[in-house]
Amino acid sequence: MKESNRKFLRNRAYLIYFGFMALMATVFGTVVSIQFSRDSIGEMPGQGKIQERIVSDEPRLGDVLDKDMNPLITTVSYYDVYMDPTVASKELFDENIDSLAKGISDLFHRKEAKDISNQLRIARSKGNRFVSIQKQVTNEQRMALRELPILNKGRMKGGIIDGQNQESTVRKNPKGRLAQRTLGYYKERNGKKYAVGIEGAFHEYLAGKPGAQIEQKIANGWRKTGKVIEESIPGSDVVTTIDSDIQEVVHSELEKQLLSMDASHGCVIVMEVATGYIRAISNLKRNSDSSFSESYNYAIGRLSAPGSTFKLASLMAALEDGKLSLDTEVNASGTYHFKGSKKPLYDSNYGHGYGKISLKEAFELSSNVIAPIIDNAYKNDPHQFISRLEKFGLTKPIGIAIAGEPDPKVSRPGSRQWSGISIPYMSIGYELEQTPLQTLNLYNSVANNGRMMKPQFVQEIRNAGQVVKTFDPVVIDEKICSESTIEKVKSCLVGVMENGTGKDLKSVMFKIAGKTGTVKLLDASGEFLNRSQSEYQASFCGFFPAEKPLYSCIVVIYKPKKNIYGAKVSGTVFAAVANKVFASNLKYHDAINEADDKSENLPPIKAGYKADASNILAELGYEHNITGSGKWIAEVRPSKKINLIPRKVKKTSVPNVQGMTAKDAIYLLEDMGMVVQISGYGKVIYQSIAEGTALEKGRLIKLTLKDV
Repeated sequence: MKESNRKFLRNRAYLIYFGFMALMATVFGTVVSIQFSRDSIGEMPGQGKIQERIVSDEPRLGDVLDKDMNPLITTVSYYDVYMDPTVASKELFDENIDSLAKGISDLFHRKEAKDISNQLRIARSKGNRFVSIQKQVTNEQRMALRELPILNKGRMKGGIIDGQNQESTVRKNPKGRLAQRTLGYYKERNGKKYAVGIEGAFHEYLAGKPGAQIEQKIANGWRKTGKVIEESIPGSDVVTTIDSDIQEVVHSELEKQLLSMDASHGCVIVMEVATGYIRAISNLKRNSDSSFSESYNYAIGRLSAPGSTFKLASLMAALEDGKLSLDTEVNASGTYHFKGSKKPLYDSNYGHGYGKISLKEAFELSSNVIAPIIDNAYKNDPHQFISRLEKFGLTKPIGIAIAGEPDPKVSRPGSRQWSGISIPYMSIGYELEQTPLQTLNLYNSVANNGRMMKPQFVQEIRNAGQVVKTFDPVVIDEKICSESTIEKVKSCLVGVMENGTGKDLKSVMFKIAGKTGTVKLLDASGEFLNRSQSEYQASFCGFFPAEKPLYSCIVVIYKPKKNIYGAKVSGTVFAAVANKVFASNLKYHDAINEADDKSENLPPIKAGYKADASNILAELGYEHNITGSGKWIAEVRPSKKINLIPRKVKKTSVPNVQGMTAKDAIYLLEDMGMVVQISGYGKVIYQSIAEGTALEKGRLIKLTLKDV
């Protein structure tokens, strides 16, 4: 071969070699560019389509808890579950598809098993790789799906798709409507922030800190790659002051009374006297279908005339300024005229009056004679009266953490609203407006011997179980008035319950101190109508036990139709709440197992489950005898011993549940297939179907309970 030909071939070989190497280098460079040359938002250089992006990794929100660490608001995860029916082998799919379909049908009850089976068979035949099984399933349901045939093989062999990309979170209230408006929410929508209640006020603690991670674009959308740029930090838990036991009582009693009185809406607040911590708060509004909802926080945000509950402030002012004494004699004629007023002011007994009585008796009877008495005391120096109200903290907002508290509306001398009837009408709770919480704060201060506390809704912030911030009780004013005045008005508040408008509400277990209030509401034109045409607001505010107060409470019910007076309408709720809180609170009771001679102080034993009764008595150190066999017992006490005898329960007849608690009675009857309806509280004193009646599953039995 000629030298020239050899040289030509050698050069061509070099050309091919180096050309191939250049091509390989170009491919390698492109791969490297794809992997490492993305800008800050993940866009590939030279290409408009985003293949990868950095997204925010939202942290889990903290929980809102009650004072005993039970969740009031929590985050619940839900999953959208899909299936790729083409993944499973033909043998696995054909043998198990009907069992899988039945399992899905039994779990969700949305379709017949045969319809689900057909849907998955058709999807497999068409090569559909993304079939919806169920959306918004709980983690428990998700785990149950993973146990079903085919899906139990996982994603690669069974085709289940339920991973991180299908997860969503929802804020839930485990206790339903309890304190729902006060617990509140936080939302961001169209650039606006909506912060309501505790969750809104403490969102900065609950929110945590977002992280960042990478998502990749795939055929079915964006998918998290698992590459974390910055870890998210979960939110802290907010521990509220709410006592769920008291909250449930408050809610149920308010709802029951709104129904009974055919009222439009109402609210209740229970405050711990020494700390100012809000232990319960309920706001209920009647809907058009007669159901109730917490759509507005009346307790915190609604101004209204307090009515006769404000007479406490008027009496305190007159006593503190030395204008009057409790023994001052007044002429409660029942009809009172004021210069500049077109209409006279009447007592509730309309013109009959109470005759000549003491100022203390006038307060106890809620006589409007207080209006001319206070007017005479302060008409020459109205500023002194307003200054005293300022000292009592009644002319400005309290400054609570939750948004929505308005300024009280108080007429002042020299203002356009002020007139010759301002002082007398203010003295009985008109010509001024307060929220129920602002009214309650004065009563709580009296119960606390003149020390005014700031109402608080949160007591701790916790992160990973550790306390990171504490909200200690806050004193607004160490002494709003003298001890002498406090002791005098306390005696008047007790007198209301013993001799006055609240005497029908006396508790048999302890003394209550409180004041009733009834307000005639203005009509749409701003005028008072006659009694038959007017609408009213009924209230009751006080504290208990009167001797050593633990809780203060206010009840306000708007527009009742069956009755209008504070004692009957709102006082009934107050008394029920006070009694139930007393009955369930160990602070009020001596421990029964601390007596030297236990035979002299044996506890009553309700009929019920034998093992529970025996274990409790043993724990308390009480000797007791159990005769006979069976799971259920009743008590017989012929001597200074506790004797438990069996209570026979037959599977074919209605058992005797009298003497049992609601828990045991409901468990026993429902376990036998009956439907139970209860009323009252305590132990069962009546059952609508007699013991020994032939058992009919599904039959309704009504139980009446009483605390005896």
